[in-house]
Amino acid sequence: MTKFLLAVHVLAAIVAIGPVTVAASMFPPAARRAIEAPDDVRAAETVQLLHRICRVYAVVGVAVPAFGFATASNMHVLGSAWLITSIVLTALAAVVLAALVLPRQSALVEAGASGGTRRMTVRLAMFTGVFNLLWAVVTVLMIVRPGSTIGA
Repeated sequence: MTKFLLAVHVLAAIVAIGPVTVAASMFPPAARRAIEAPDDVRAAETVQLLHRICRVYAVVGVAVPAFGFATASNMHVLGSAWLITSIVLTALAAVVLAALVLPRQSALVEAGASGGTRRMTVRLAMFTGVFNLLWAVVTVLMIVRPGSTIGA
């Protein structure tokens, strides 16, 4: 059962978190292009699509910690420092996405090219970078598992 849960956890991370990190990273430059070319319908549609991808896959991403907890419970590692650190960083990444990235994307989509500013995209890029960095650290912790007694 552990192998099944671990496989689903890893697949959920790839399928859900991967698209969010990529779409969120692509959003600020796409928004800048839309701001610089307010008559470019395709640029505006791209921004809307990237935001939709982020929103949808953020919801799907809830499966990652759900299956992660089930896997950790089955492996009896819920008290491990590497796992607790990963849980805290995952929660922090979720907060960054929900409170800083998605609302700023929504504001840029709603404002459109006329109301968006380059400064808004720069801040959004910073928060997106923090989100992506948190996920990178969690990924490394999940692979390396420092201090783990179950082997690497």
